[in-house]
Amino acid sequence: MSMKPIIRVENLHKRYELGTKLGGSYSTLREDLMNALRRPFRRAGGRSHSRKRTLWALAGLSFEVSPGEVLGVIGRNGAGKSTLLKVLSRITEPTQGRVELFGRVGSLLEVGTGFHPELTGRENIFLNGAILGMRKREIERQFDQIVAFAEIEQFLDTPVKRYSSGMFTKLAFSVAAHLEPEILLVDEILSVGDAAFQKKCLGKMREVAGGGRTVLFVSHNSAAIEALCDRCLWLREGRLEADGEPIDLLRRYLTTDGAQEAATVSLSRHGGRTPGSEELMHKATLLSEDGTPTTSVRMGETFGVQVHFSRSTPLKPVFGLAFKTVTGAPLFGVNNRFVPAEQMPETAGEGVVTCWVERPPLMPGTYFLDLHFGDEYRDLDVVREALSFDVEASDVFGTGRLCPPGGGPICWGGRYQYEPNGAASGLPSIPVSQSK
Repeated sequence: MSMKPIIRVENLHKRYELGTKLGGSYSTLREDLMNALRRPFRRAGGRSHSRKRTLWALAGLSFEVSPGEVLGVIGRNGAGKSTLLKVLSRITEPTQGRVELFGRVGSLLEVGTGFHPELTGRENIFLNGAILGMRKREIERQFDQIVAFAEIEQFLDTPVKRYSSGMFTKLAFSVAAHLEPEILLVDEILSVGDAAFQKKCLGKMREVAGGGRTVLFVSHNSAAIEALCDRCLWLREGRLEADGEPIDLLRRYLTTDGAQEAATVSLSRHGGRTPGSEELMHKATLLSEDGTPTTSVRMGETFGVQVHFSRSTPLKPVFGLAFKTVTGAPLFGVNNRFVPAEQMPETAGEGVVTCWVERPPLMPGTYFLDLHFGDEYRDLDVVREALSFDVEASDVFGTGRLCPPGGGPICWGGRYQYEPNGAASGLPSIPVSQSK
């Protein structure tokens, strides 16, 4: 017997008319006079030159969410993610389709949504609880935890209109997470606030999910989606592009059509080619682990750099990469003059060479690649900063935690060993690999 879903969305559509005023047809006297003067000309020939444009923010979306499931929602700006949460939160009505929610809903969609600016932090906590349908006694039971988590004790009796955006977000998230809704909707909470607060939010969301409540989490932070979510929806232009495992969908999302076009760079007459270089490399492409062109890779994931080359006189092709930070600081390089490359030919006049970089320990950020091409003795063609790419955060060590930022561009693993005091040997034994 299958479990009854806590959220059911069927054929959901949401249409917006662009160029029309929202919330009524109020206008100034000047606007009314100008419209009256223009009206005869608009009607000339029986046709109006003013046409409404229609935008379908959601176009036939259908899915179900089970109780206790943590569902991530990804997609580019304008894909319909925030509109979906607004419909689920009953902030906006759908144009067509059906939404069924079988539980109390708490939401954090935009900074301060649902807060009254003239009321104090204390009053807004009780107001939000009442909106959720909670009794005063239930709110009082959680009150001290909400205030402590939000870190706003000294501003508790200050009107929230005087709060900074960070204070607003802390209180809004704390209220939404602690007032025990069965369904929690969160939209880009990690885009505001300092690193310590973002870490607290992730921990609280793990706690909420572990307590059996259902979470819908919209974010561009792929590491947070991977760490928190059991399942993921990928929206594109208001439609469901895919529904599945977060890791699989994030990899596909990072290698969409737009990224494929930007992943390939023409090296002909490239401004980064060093003086005296022969123009041997003509095109370069960054490849994901499955061979798809991409502009982004995940931490700890293998990726490739591919170049097309040609030369009138054949040579033994040697291809090198030099990794640099955005400030130009060198990090490391790889080159088949010193790295074994059994599949490379002894001589070739043209072809395609791909260098696969195995699980580089790069922290999230943007990096540049210098490309070197030559023979077994020297570089004949060097193009500085030929490619740039982004590294997306990921739980590379499988601990449920991310490498802390601020420690530099490299995140390196280690092997740890413990021996109790009084061990027979005064020195720790060092594991030795048995492979030869």
